[in-house]
Amino acid sequence: MNILLAVDGSEYSIKCVKFLVQHFSWLRDKPALHLLHVKLPIPKGLALAQAHAIIGSNAVEAYYQEESEAELAPAQALLKSHDVPFKSAWLVGDVCEQINAYAAEHQIELIVMGSHGHGALKNLLLGSVATKILAGSRLPVLVVR
Repeated sequence: MNILLAVDGSEYSIKCVKFLVQHFSWLRDKPALHLLHVKLPIPKGLALAQAHAIIGSNAVEAYYQEESEAELAPAQALLKSHDVPFKSAWLVGDVCEQINAYAAEHQIELIVMGSHGHGALKNLLLGSVATKILAGSRLPVLVVR
């Protein structure tokens, strides 16, 4: 089974990793685990143009990589401490679109993610990645709270 574990570096992501590690026994075969972080891009327009002009495209890419690797590091350390093999990746873009695209490209069978549990009113005002994935994915989604 191919499982995509989407992480954002938060305590909710760590809780999700712990839950998954503790419940691998639920699965008949050991899964292929994909750890993914999606970094929101620098807003298009003037901010992005200024960033590219001032520090250059390579520096912007290095920024995305450094930030993403920092967000992945706690989950990677936890998985390594439990001897759980995984493939790690990071992408830049709309979080929901990138998660769904990665899932399609890697034949993911289950998406697992943590929820910040903001509640209905905040989700209505701010949106929720977990809610958007639940609504927009054709795959089963396990949300850990």
